[in-house]
Amino acid sequence: MTIHREGYKSIAVATLLFGAINLIIFWFLPALPVWISAGIFMITLAVFLLIISFFRIPSRKLTINDDQIIAPADGKVVVIEEVFDTEYFNAKCLQISVFMSPLNVHVNRCPVAGEVIYNQYHKGKYLVAWHPKSSTENERHSSVIQKGKYQVLVKQIAGALAKRIVNYLEVGQKVNQCEELGFIKFGSRVDLLLPPDVKVNVQLNQVVQGGVSVLATFS
Repeated sequence: MTIHREGYKSIAVATLLFGAINLIIFWFLPALPVWISAGIFMITLAVFLLIISFFRIPSRKLTINDDQIIAPADGKVVVIEEVFDTEYFNAKCLQISVFMSPLNVHVNRCPVAGEVIYNQYHKGKYLVAWHPKSSTENERHSSVIQKGKYQVLVKQIAGALAKRIVNYLEVGQKVNQCEELGFIKFGSRVDLLLPPDVKVNVQLNQVVQGGVSVLATFS
């Protein structure tokens, strides 16, 4: 397991705060009851470890297959439905959405290999990530990858806790399947808009792993 580069600053700040709070408690407030001091230590330690865990990148054998669409993020499948996309396709698409809790790995990966032909940031609201309108009204970053005759739209969506979306892609860039495309800090969701005739390989509420689980297969 490694730590993602997006977490270096946050972990450094968390380390300083953890050390400062407990130094004050144990050095400058020795008169506090032991159970209070111990309780504060345990709470701050739990928060510190949670922050480290949030930026983890576990070692995995990634799934590489030109005929398959791989999960762009860890989490739970919360949407599988046909929608009409007005941002890019102006046509019916199949939407598969993966909700990421704060406990999930939060690196986002390219579901297919190809060329980035669209990459756009949109300001928006911070509705809870499972809200039906979060896909179109929340802050988000949309990227379209052209793979042969197919186009796949990946939408990183901010939620009530997620206040920063990081996207590494640029128009014209060639990407590999499962390559990192970005990061969303502190919980949210990723939507995929796919050709309507793909074969779906997952079910609602199924837990998937980014870069590993097969969401759909090109027909």
